[in-house]
Amino acid sequence: MPQFVALLRGVNVGKAKRVPMAELRVLLAGLGYTNVTTLLNSGNAVFHSDQGTSVRHAAAIASAILEHLEVEVPVIVKSSAELVAIVSENPVRIEASEHARLLVAFAQVNTALPSLATIQSLVVAPEKFEVGKHAAYLLCVPGILESKAGAALLGKVGSNVTTRNWATVLKLEALASERVA
Repeated sequence: MPQFVALLRGVNVGKAKRVPMAELRVLLAGLGYTNVTTLLNSGNAVFHSDQGTSVRHAAAIASAILEHLEVEVPVIVKSSAELVAIVSENPVRIEASEHARLLVAFAQVNTALPSLATIQSLVVAPEKFEVGKHAAYLLCVPGILESKAGAALLGKVGSNVTTRNWATVLKLEALASERVA
């Protein structure tokens, strides 16, 4: 059965946009998704569905969260195959100690990724920024909070994407792989 990863943008950061993961699991099961699990408290879920597309799942999940939890939140859904492609195409090679400093930007439709190119002008060496076919990758060597490029990606320039650090992306990939087996 096809497997998907749902990524909620900007939830559970501070007091705004609270989406408890236990409620998210119940909500996803109520939508007919099976084998639902969540990762961390930042709006990551892995689930199975025998029908529908990533775009359709994203719209259904966002609508259900608004209706049942009264939280308006952008949702991006990627198939497990798309997640594997995002991991394998990462052009930024880093040590494990830097995983928290590498942001991966996910867009619901890959045609939205080129608009992130404006971030390149904010990158200061040794930072690195690459826009790939399935995601964009920003390495914030001094730290995400100290990076102008990071602020832009997390702010207005990146309003059509959601980001996860590399450590979380790898955990999602491992979780998705484990659930297929």
